[in-house]
Amino acid sequence: MLPSFYLSADKGQVWSVARGAVYGGCIGAIAAFFKVLGPLHEPFAASKRVDALLMSAPEIAAAAVEFALLCAAAAALRNFLAQRLIWPQSR
Repeated sequence: MLPSFYLSADKGQVWSVARGAVYGGCIGAIAAFFKVLGPLHEPFAASKRVDALLMSAPEIAAAAVEFALLCAAAAALRNFLAQRLIWPQSR
């Protein structure tokens, strides 16, 4: 079942901010890894590929952290809005 703002007969649940951060970090790291791998398809020595990949490690880590923060903020905002607008009677 996909989470949404739709209020069904069942009680709505809050999204886990930590889980959103973990999933966002994984997606960000994978996306940055594929972005880094794009230029590495050029024909040159394998040792240069490893060096280029290692030099891109900070970029991959930064993308993972930034996307984790973005997803955590989105989950927290969704929880905030849902508790204020959709489930105000549950306080």
